[in-house]
Amino acid sequence: MIPFLLFYAAIYMGNAVYGTFIPVYFDSIGASKTEIGILLSLGPLIAILAQPVWGAVGDRAKTKNRVLFILLAGSGISILFFPLSEHFYYLLFIISVFTFFQTSIFAISDTITLEQLDKQKKWTFGPIRMGGTIGFAAMSLIFGFIAKVHIHLIFPVYALIMLVSIILFLRFPKVAGYQSIGRKMHVWVLFKNRKLMIYMAVNFILQATLGYYYTFFPVYFKEMGGNHVLLGWSMVISSLSEIPFLLYADKIFKRVKISYVLLGTGIASTARWLLFYLITSPYYALPVQLLHGLMFIVLSVTLATYINREVPKELKASGQTLLGLLSLGAARIVGSFLGGVASDWIGMRSVFLICAVVALLCVVIFGYAVIREERKIRSVP
Repeated sequence: MIPFLLFYAAIYMGNAVYGTFIPVYFDSIGASKTEIGILLSLGPLIAILAQPVWGAVGDRAKTKNRVLFILLAGSGISILFFPLSEHFYYLLFIISVFTFFQTSIFAISDTITLEQLDKQKKWTFGPIRMGGTIGFAAMSLIFGFIAKVHIHLIFPVYALIMLVSIILFLRFPKVAGYQSIGRKMHVWVLFKNRKLMIYMAVNFILQATLGYYYTFFPVYFKEMGGNHVLLGWSMVISSLSEIPFLLYADKIFKRVKISYVLLGTGIASTARWLLFYLITSPYYALPVQLLHGLMFIVLSVTLATYINREVPKELKASGQTLLGLLSLGAARIVGSFLGGVASDWIGMRSVFLICAVVALLCVVIFGYAVIREERKIRSVP
């Protein structure tokens, strides 16, 4: 499983370079908060269209490996076109092309990895995914120093990382698309799973607040007086905070109901956004970043694991890409676009307070639903 571990480290290194520093790049070329919000929400809009396509292709392909190769190569090549122009409409076009490939990498990778783990039964997903956490943390710090002087190196560095990812990926065993032979199933079957849809709804709401964070926290951090190096350290802290959950995720899932895991994530989200509203120094933001370990990684691993366990094998890729559609597509649009407009209107600090209120409402409503469901179960003789 070592190639899988190194592969996750590589693709999340790429995510650290692009996801953390592309808002800073747009800010450095003079884009307004609204323009940054539009740029980073149009990409997810394309992802909404792309995710079902890649999921269906993955389920029907002879091997899912071919689909992943196309995604890695496509994102690595398309990102090199970013620096050719700083014109807003050109950037809109390029980010759409790039996102068409990039956003499905993680869903298809998770599908291949989880299916392979089911076959060998020796490793769990948490330690494999931890490679991504460590890779993200290391590259956030390293590129923080680079971006301080050469922010434009985002693009060639990301392309190089994708090349390394492809080299590692070529060592993966082949994983078949189960609908290439055997019975055919339509993706709408997923929507009949009531519990999955409820979990997806909670995930969407909390991911929307994270969408605002991913788009505007680097800019907000800079406005508080932080520099690129300190921003890199903040991302290191947030990344490493994921390790405890990844190490014990399998044991947690055996002892704690998924509904309670998601409620805990909602509470952590409320606390984190409220603290971001209250703090005024970038140094205070560093310890707050520890709460990240109870948010994104919990949502992504919990839902990915649930889908792998509960969704028919013919729709595993579609299930993972549906998760990606909501997390990296629709939720990011809400967080980026509406957050960008709101930031120009009332300021980034106030939008973090709104995020805290949204997360709290999610906890209250979902918590009520969980209690009501458990009362029904207890009342059944």
